[in-house]
Amino acid sequence: MRSIVIYNPTKLVFGPGSFDRFIDDLKLLDKKRLYVFTVPFLTAKIRRKLESLDSLGIEFKVDDSLNSEPTVSQFYSFMNEVNAFAPDAVIGIGGGSVLDVAKLISALSKNEQVLEEVVGIGLLKKRNLYLACLPTTSGTGSEVSPNAILLDERDGMKKGIISPYLVPDAAYIDPLLTMGMPAEITASTGMDALTHCLEAYTNKFAHPMVDLYAIEGIRLISKSLVKACVDDLQAREDVSLGSLYGGMCLGPVNTTAVHALSYPLGSEFKIAHGLANAILLPDVMEYNLMADPERFAQVSLALGAKQKASAKETALEGVVVVRELMKQCGLPSKLSEIGIPEQAIPEMATSAVKIQRLMKNNIREITVADAISIYQKAY
Repeated sequence: MRSIVIYNPTKLVFGPGSFDRFIDDLKLLDKKRLYVFTVPFLTAKIRRKLESLDSLGIEFKVDDSLNSEPTVSQFYSFMNEVNAFAPDAVIGIGGGSVLDVAKLISALSKNEQVLEEVVGIGLLKKRNLYLACLPTTSGTGSEVSPNAILLDERDGMKKGIISPYLVPDAAYIDPLLTMGMPAEITASTGMDALTHCLEAYTNKFAHPMVDLYAIEGIRLISKSLVKACVDDLQAREDVSLGSLYGGMCLGPVNTTAVHALSYPLGSEFKIAHGLANAILLPDVMEYNLMADPERFAQVSLALGAKQKASAKETALEGVVVVRELMKQCGLPSKLSEIGIPEQAIPEMATSAVKIQRLMKNNIREITVADAISIYQKAY
């Protein structure tokens, strides 16, 4: 068994009401200037909550201007704003994009390193500011992961920064913060979380410690995602927990071909990350399952599929379940349905195969020709 290193937040709070616990905890910290990244629909609520800190002499600034997957130029714009405010803590309250920006800003503010020096794995050397993250979607798991992603406009590629210094000091997962999220966002981010868990479990570098999170995350999300889309609180709790487990998989094991193949869809065509993963997931599963039918059969059973006569037959049932789950959630199932031109497939395949940070984890090799074939099946 290979050795493994798992980094988690020093403080992890889960459950309805965790947001109020976060506010109470802020009162106990020796932090006087808070820079808060969030999303517009929560701005008023957050301001009301933070105003209770005024009597303690705690100042805050709320920034809700990020409305898309973050770019390098946006990062530098945010950095200028943050440096002008000079906080001693950075808070992220939002979806994965908001959390990723909060993580990178907290790490690179008051840091001798610049962004370009830390792109890659393990290059970030420190973080000076306190960091807390509160997810408002159940998808990326960024609140507990050592990962952050930015789109570099200069070459159109998504760049990953992976470092234990990106793991927040505290994470508060409050399913109530996800209530009222539009069904299409709930569905696509939930499929992203499901993909995290599934790719961790079927990873070339899968590990028994991470398998526990991954298989339970698959079970929770698959059984509750449809109900979460209509704001059933118990389902929201299940999917929030499944997403948390997916985030815990990202550091020690990470994702594979689905994510690598989805990146060109986001960078070139601005397709939401979760939706891109959802559309590609069934076809990548079908491509990969022959490399380890037994393991994919376990995935299928966690997805709720029935046991069949052989491991391969059982594994194939999992592909059917994922397609049906997407249908029940109202998600498109083909690249042609979301406006991807078929002639773009060869270039997308070439770009995706270059993302060896993720492709090296895939249990079956994927060449450019293989990537083209997967895209065509998903078309």
